[in-house]
Amino acid sequence: MSGLSPAEFIRRKRNDEPLAPADIREFVEGIGNGTVSEGQIAAFAMAAFLNGMSSAETAALTLAMRDSGDVIDWADTAIASSVIIDKHSSGGTGDEKVSLILAPLVAACGVHIPMISARGLGHTGGEVDLMEAIPGCDIAPPADVFKRAVETAGAAVIGPTGRLAPADAAIYYVRDVTATVESVPLITSSILSKKLAAGISGLVMSVNFGSGAFMPTIADAEQLSSSLIAVARQAGLPMVTLIADMDEVMGDSVGSRLQVLEAIRFLDGTHRDPRMLTLVMALAAEILLLANLVADERQARQMLQQHLDNGAALQRFGKMVASLGGPSDLVDGPERYLETAPYVMPVTAATAGYITKVDAFQIGLAMVGLGAGRRLPTDSIDHGVGVTGMRHLGDAIVAGDALCLVHARDAIAYEAAADAIRGAITITADRPAENAVVTGRMSTNDPEN
Repeated sequence: MSGLSPAEFIRRKRNDEPLAPADIREFVEGIGNGTVSEGQIAAFAMAAFLNGMSSAETAALTLAMRDSGDVIDWADTAIASSVIIDKHSSGGTGDEKVSLILAPLVAACGVHIPMISARGLGHTGGEVDLMEAIPGCDIAPPADVFKRAVETAGAAVIGPTGRLAPADAAIYYVRDVTATVESVPLITSSILSKKLAAGISGLVMSVNFGSGAFMPTIADAEQLSSSLIAVARQAGLPMVTLIADMDEVMGDSVGSRLQVLEAIRFLDGTHRDPRMLTLVMALAAEILLLANLVADERQARQMLQQHLDNGAALQRFGKMVASLGGPSDLVDGPERYLETAPYVMPVTAATAGYITKVDAFQIGLAMVGLGAGRRLPTDSIDHGVGVTGMRHLGDAIVAGDALCLVHARDAIAYEAAADAIRGAITITADRPAENAVVTGRMSTNDPEN
């Protein structure tokens, strides 16, 4: 570290002094070889949270974290010359199922999508939790199994393995328990280090704001989006971000197995929540454009709708699950494999009117209390609990209507969740204005400021 000890490295960031790329790389290497302790990681995370990091520092941290383990090389596979693009989200209550829908959909269109995702943080879930809820699915397979799954199905959703960006896993764990999750540079480096380790050639991401997201305001989301785009440019990664409204629950369900069921019913055409359909189509269209498979957005949406309607996307989802060790007939009868909690009761409205607020953060916390999320990274979760049938902003409500159905293990757990959900939903006499799902877009192709 050019003679710079971990303590001196932390002191410089604490004092808001610039950090050299070589020093950042050596600090990250120290995480891997044990010369940097968990306490020192925590101190650095807090210093970065309070003082921020420059774009150059964030890029150096991202690349060092990428290089802390293996970087997947697709040259020895049948898709070496294919388009390999990933999708990611900054998180939101109920948002994780979007990836399970989008990955097989764009795979059906000819894009290969190796998605290395994460477990849930705080009030939000993670794609890995959903995949792990499917019996037999290996969410941390060896690299060769992961690569075969992407070759076979066109898409695979897994979690970080011990060999891919391991420094990120160490920092990620500390952030969750030290109140530093919301740090823009640490979010940026965490996301992009894992994506770059997957050997992708492009990335499309939703950067979310609102009560269900980690970024509370549009301005916060735009700041994170700008950071991601700046670092992606420096890393040579083509990238598009969409700013998305998560000021309510995305889709109709929260909870691992319940969201998997919703994803399957979306793909088979049984039910497609309008807001979720808007987000899926917007993100998927950007992927097809980035892959140069279509001439414009209109053509992209036509191709996507075709593969939704003809069952190709659903078939790809089934192949993806089977290629990771899950049941080969999951999509033919998902309820056989996705057991949910037995105590199912509605949360009813006390008054009539229109839903004018859904505090998705509070609903997410209620799900954590129910067992569907984690208080600590080491906590196990109950894949069978959660909510379905969530009502949305602008819905007309009559007293006694169900605001949602709670899936709990017993009456006590139901009552606690129901009380929290009632407190999170506001009903008034006036119908609110409809919020746009996608409110902005940034790209590495945009002119630099």
